[in-house]
Amino acid sequence: MANKHTIILMQTSHSKATRTFMDYDSTGRAMDGLCGLYERKLKELNPAIRNISYDISDLYNFMDGLTDLSALVYEPSIHAYLPYDREWIKQRAFHHLKKLSR
Repeated sequence: MANKHTIILMQTSHSKATRTFMDYDSTGRAMDGLCGLYERKLKELNPAIRNISYDISDLYNFMDGLTDLSALVYEPSIHAYLPYDREWIKQRAFHHLKKLSR
């Protein structure tokens, strides 16, 4: 799963104009991208704090606060993208961060 092309689809508010996507060459990089998005949001909200830290529950709250969040992961064996929901993304982010912390 880690080296499969991954597209993150998200909508940040109820306005359809906030629909966007992020394109990554692997699921791991997609999880890094989501964490980076959250970290940039934290810096934007807390410009005076130099070192911002967060835990997995904070990241989950950020993901849950999005109007929509899903992923499409390319499966070469069927030459198609498989859809995954918010809960799957949260699990992948947890496992990815856990792996990085070793």
